[in-house]
Amino acid sequence: LFTALSRGRTRIKLSDGAWFSLAHPSLQRLRELLEEAAALDEWETGPRVPRTHLALWAEFEDLADQSDAAVEWRQLARALRDVTEVPEVPTPPGFLADLRPYQREGLSWLALLHAHRLGGILADDMGLGKTLQLLALIAHTRSRGDARPWLVVAPTSVLPTWRAEAARFVPDLRVAVVEATAVRRDRTIAEIAGEADMVVVSYGVVRADAAEFAATAFSGVVLDEAQFVKNPATRIHRAIAALRTDAVFAATGTPIENGLDDLWALLSLTAPGLFPSIRQFREDYTRAIERLPSDAPTELSAEATGAHREKMLEKLRRRVRPFLLRRTKDVVASDLPPKQEQEIAVPLGPAHQAVYDRVLQRERQKVLGLLDDLDRQRFIVFRSLTLLRMLALAPGLVDDRDASLGSAKLDVLLDRLVEIAAEGHRALVFSQFTSFLDMAAQRLDAAGLAHAHLDGSTTRRGDVVAGFREGDAPVFLISLKAGGFGLTLTEAEYVFVLDPWWNPAAEAQAIDRAHRIGQDKSVFVYRLIAAGTIEEKVLALQRRKAALSEAVIDDGEAFAAALDAEDIRGLLGP
Repeated sequence: LFTALSRGRTRIKLSDGAWFSLAHPSLQRLRELLEEAAALDEWETGPRVPRTHLALWAEFEDLADQSDAAVEWRQLARALRDVTEVPEVPTPPGFLADLRPYQREGLSWLALLHAHRLGGILADDMGLGKTLQLLALIAHTRSRGDARPWLVVAPTSVLPTWRAEAARFVPDLRVAVVEATAVRRDRTIAEIAGEADMVVVSYGVVRADAAEFAATAFSGVVLDEAQFVKNPATRIHRAIAALRTDAVFAATGTPIENGLDDLWALLSLTAPGLFPSIRQFREDYTRAIERLPSDAPTELSAEATGAHREKMLEKLRRRVRPFLLRRTKDVVASDLPPKQEQEIAVPLGPAHQAVYDRVLQRERQKVLGLLDDLDRQRFIVFRSLTLLRMLALAPGLVDDRDASLGSAKLDVLLDRLVEIAAEGHRALVFSQFTSFLDMAAQRLDAAGLAHAHLDGSTTRRGDVVAGFREGDAPVFLISLKAGGFGLTLTEAEYVFVLDPWWNPAAEAQAIDRAHRIGQDKSVFVYRLIAAGTIEEKVLALQRRKAALSEAVIDDGEAFAAALDAEDIRGLLGP
C-alpha cells in the first residue's frame, strides 16, 4: 500500500484477486503526508527529516497501529502482570537514614519498577524526602549486585545537595559531580562513570555532551526537578530520551505546571510507549480535561461536557496510576507544624494608580490588536503583560522618573518585617523581579534591618545560604529562579510572596523552603496582591491551573497509596 501510494498508483490488487481503489477517503491523510515528505531535501545517505518537519514523524506515528516504543513498553509492562502486590524492600545495608513509613513505601515502588526496567514519576510534595528515597533505591540496586553507575541530572544549584546527601546517608557510594563541561580535564563521561557508582551532572552538561552520555550505559537515570524537561521539543528532552538505561525516574513536586502536556513529556521519558503520541494524547485527554464545563461549545450542554471530562479524568488516572506516586504533606507528614496562608490586598496610592491605569489602556489597545495572531506576536504580548506586572509593584521599576511615587507593597512589607524582627522571628521574601528585590534591600538598609540576598547573579550561593542559616539576619530576599527549589530554610517561619506567579506550583515550591520536614514552628505565609491590577487576574489564572493539577493528580489519595493487584492488572487496559 505504501509503495503504491508513493508511486502514484490509483489501485492495488488484493490477495484474492480483487482490485482496491486507492481513492478511498481513509487514505487521504497518508497520501498528503507522503506528498509533504516527498518535498523534503535529501542527504547523500538517504532521506532525512529536518527539525522543522519533526511533526511529520508524529503524524505518521498517529496513523500506525503501533510504534517501537509502544511495543517495547507493552512487553515490559506485561512482566508486572504476575505481581500481586508490591514486595516490601528493607532498608539497604550501609544506608544510614531511618526511612519514614511512606518513604519505605516509595522505595518499594521504585524498586519494583526498576526491577522490571520501567521508570516512573516520584511526585511527592516538596520537603518529603524525594532525594532520600532515590538514594535508597540506588543503594538497593548496588546491594543486589548491579555494578552499573546511576546518572542523576539536576539543576546546577542542586548538585551540591546531592553530593552532601549521598555523603551523609550512603557514605560508601562513589559519587562523581560534573558541574560543567570545561572542568572534566579531558576525561570522557564513560571514564568518569567507570570509576563511580553515581554520576551527578547538570542539565546543561547533558545537553552539551548528549552524544557522550548516550554512549554510556547506566543502571538508572534520575531527573531531579524534572520540570526542566517538560518541553519535548527541546534538546535536553531529546538528550534524555536517547540515554541507554534500564529506567528513568522523574522527581518533581510539580508534574503539571502549565497543562497536561507537561505530564505527557515526563511520561514519554519515564514510561515511553504508555502514550506514544502527543497528538493522540491531546485528542483523548487534554481537550476533554482542560476544558471546564463552563467552556462547553454551544451544541453541547455543560452537563454532558462535565460527564465526559470526568470519564476521561478517570481513564487518565487509571493509565498513569502505576507510574506516578504522589504524597502530599497533608496526607503523610503529620509531624509537620501547621501552615497559615493569607492574601493581603494592597491598594495603590492615587498617583501610582493613575500611572498604572494610563499605561494599562495603552497596552490593552496594543495587545487586543495582536491577539488574532498571538503565535507570531507572543513576545510583544508577553512584554506588555510583564510591564503591567512590574508597574503594579512600583512605577520606579519601569521609569526612573516615577521613583518618587514609591511602592505601597514595600510600605506594607517593611511594617511587617520590623515587627517580625523585633519579636525575634525570621522571614523569607520572594519576588520574580530582582530589581524589586534590590528596591526592597534599599528600604531594609534604610530601616537598619540586616538581610541576606540570593538571585541569579549570586556567585557563592552556598556561602550566602549558610550565612543566613547560621547567622542572625532576620530577612532573606530570594528571587524565584535562584531559590524556588533546592533550599532548606527551616530557620524562617514567615514567608512573603511579593508578586503572584502564573504557575501556582512554583509559588508552592518557594513556600516549601520553610515549610518542610525539620520545621518545628508554625509557618505563616502572606501573599501581597496589588488591588485593581493585573495581579488579580494572575491570581485567578493561578487558581485555574491549581484546579487542573488537583483534578488530575491530587484527587483524594488516588496516587498516594501503594500499588495493588488491580492497578497492576490494569496496566495494559484501555
